[in-house]
Amino acid sequence: MKVSEITIEDVAQHLHYDEETMDNLTDAERKELENFKRSAVAFVCSYTGLKEDELDAHEDISLVILVLCQDMYDNRCLYVDKNNINFMVQTTLDMHSVNLI
Repeated sequence: MKVSEITIEDVAQHLHYDEETMDNLTDAERKELENFKRSAVAFVCSYTGLKEDELDAHEDISLVILVLCQDMYDNRCLYVDKNNINFMVQTTLDMHSVNLI
């Protein structure tokens, strides 16, 4: 799956929403899930230096987006602490970083 193909329903499924919950998402819940996705994409772009349209060239980044959404859902906030970043997320993003200094 490409990053641009990730839907709110994909995010909800990754968060283990059941079918009934997914069918009855409120506008506020949809907005929250969309915010998670947008924040995750922005974080990946900032971290790697890739532009949003370049993310689609790396299908493994879509899983990183979903993992970040899960983390934001579980913690209800996005924090970045280099000592506590998810190993899989960091490794995958490191493979695609173009802004190495």
